[in-house]
Amino acid sequence: MSSHDRSGSVRPSTLTWVGRHLATGERVVESEPLHGGSTAEMRRLTVAAPDGDTRFLVLRTYVDVADAEEWLHREADALPLLAGTDLPAPELIAVDPTAVHCEHPSLLMTHLPGRTVLTDEGIETRVPLLARRLVAIHALRPAERPREYVALTTADTVVVPPCADPTAWTTAIDLIRSPAPPYRGRFLHRDFHPGNVLFDASPKSPAAPLITAVVDWAATSWGPADLDVAHCSTNLALLHGPAWGRRFTEAYEEAGGVLAADPDERLYWQVRHALAFSEDVRPVARAWREAGRTDLTARAVEQRLDAYVTALTHAPD
Repeated sequence: MSSHDRSGSVRPSTLTWVGRHLATGERVVESEPLHGGSTAEMRRLTVAAPDGDTRFLVLRTYVDVADAEEWLHREADALPLLAGTDLPAPELIAVDPTAVHCEHPSLLMTHLPGRTVLTDEGIETRVPLLARRLVAIHALRPAERPREYVALTTADTVVVPPCADPTAWTTAIDLIRSPAPPYRGRFLHRDFHPGNVLFDASPKSPAAPLITAVVDWAATSWGPADLDVAHCSTNLALLHGPAWGRRFTEAYEEAGGVLAADPDERLYWQVRHALAFSEDVRPVARAWREAGRTDLTARAVEQRLDAYVTALTHAPD
């Protein structure tokens, strides 16, 4: 490795493993961290060929994460399913879910162009694009269904923010004490939100973006479309304000998506996912700040979460 190589941030055994999956003569010459995730370490690897050409790959590594093996298996299963569709997603190159070859469980995949866009500017244009993309994901009918969705948050695990409206949160928590409503199953991304969508938007022209890729398929599941919509809605509410959470639900239906017909059933999923965020406010806020949203302190995100939960529970029938 020459003196100008900058691939040393990739751990030695992992770098050797990556090298086994490169073309003859190729080598990793640079490793750049990708910000925005709160669970895995993500790095963009620059790979140089003997003729001077370069290409990029993405390395996902889980360090001291209890469910790393399961998540990597699920993503490794999902990516080949997507390869035969019109959905822009990475291609799987290799996976080491139990860290047989790497220092930590890892997955290597192709790199797709684009960048995440988390700014308030241009959000009114991006929301319909996000909604249409999620409708397309839910329309997939894979030959083999992924596992049934899992919702870990319960009434007893909710963390009520210090600033919270007690009446709104009591109402919301009581709602999720009920059994989950019946639903028509769909193929779910399960972590669809602006941080996992890449746009080709230029910093000089954020008002005319196009989606270039949807990434992070580690939580792929089978379940109600409402669950994916509620997850993205809550992310948008916390990133841009509560009104954008409600607007995404409208945009999803405008794009042809079908949600629960019963308002109470729809509210159940919306509230369940909003409350799930109460347990992860600090890591989520930290990831967004690292991605450039320095205004989103844990306190600011808590306040927006409270405002969103209050808006959901006080919504007119």
